[in-house]
Amino acid sequence: MTIKFWLSGFACFLLTACGTPAEDNISDNERAAVPVSAIPAELATLGEQLSLTGTLTAERQTRLSPRADGLVAHVHVEAGDHVETGQLLLELDPALAQQALMRARAQEEEANASVREAERLVNEAQRLAERQAIPATEVASRVAALNLARASAASAQAATREQEELVERHSLPAPFPGVVAEKLTEVGEWVQRGAPVLSLVAIDRVRLDVQVPQERFEQLDNQTQAQVFADTLGDTPLPAQIIARVPVTDPEARTFLLRLLVNDPQGRLLPGTSARAEISLPPQATDTLAISRDALLRQPDGSHSVYIVDNTNNERIARRRQVQILYEQGGQVAVAGDTLRQGDPVVTRGNEALTDGQPVEVVER
Repeated sequence: MTIKFWLSGFACFLLTACGTPAEDNISDNERAAVPVSAIPAELATLGEQLSLTGTLTAERQTRLSPRADGLVAHVHVEAGDHVETGQLLLELDPALAQQALMRARAQEEEANASVREAERLVNEAQRLAERQAIPATEVASRVAALNLARASAASAQAATREQEELVERHSLPAPFPGVVAEKLTEVGEWVQRGAPVLSLVAIDRVRLDVQVPQERFEQLDNQTQAQVFADTLGDTPLPAQIIARVPVTDPEARTFLLRLLVNDPQGRLLPGTSARAEISLPPQATDTLAISRDALLRQPDGSHSVYIVDNTNNERIARRRQVQILYEQGGQVAVAGDTLRQGDPVVTRGNEALTDGQPVEVVER
């Protein structure tokens, strides 16, 4: 038994000794090269793309009030109706105002009659004065009476015009084309000036208000290209123009208001709904490099790295490089960092299983 035990142990020792040197002699260069695809890093010509969400608002939106106190006689529209400029929306009962207008017109006619009578008396006095039949003071007195009659007639005429305007104000026309958003009164209700009766919203010119980080203020102007994607229209882009930058920041969010005018000639946008603005910033004059998004590898600490193909001494070796992401656009990523240079072959496929220093073989993309 003892002899068999020693023989078995000796055999195992020989087998182990035969296998170990072969494995230990395998160097890094003798490992199988991993096939990868690589694309050279290039100077970034793409501008940063800002994606911001906000709320669509109508350029013109108002609550309409009656222009006079009175009883609602007719409401000609309902919520959701489209109206044009000048279209009659609401009427108040004008009976009392029309009676006052009739009285003003009668007073105007009375004043005009007084003027005609005063003119006749002046003409008669002037003829008598030519024959020296009446004193000159009588002529002057009649001329003064004529002037007073004419002033009274002018006042009566103004009162008539004022009352006509009051009668006109018993009707409420649309100040601009739009959609009736709310109907706030009914026939038979007594309303006063200043009380809202209808809400009107113009949908031909719709704006998008977004909050932008304060550090972007100087990068945006009226020439900046932008497009809007409304939630109600899916992926349909609409061109937009920056019309206002409010130079007041929110002290808590550190943002400022940016207002865009959306070009929607078909009137499909709904004020009050959400939308997304895609704003294209011009490329910055720096040495920023652009690489494919497929080349990025996220590290456990949240940082990013890429692999490049080092072709030193005719040996293609994968080398890890840390990069800092600046912005993305499409499938390209602008990165910064002094570890990556223009023209470096950046691995875009096969990089998930690579380790630093591993041999690679570059294949077609």
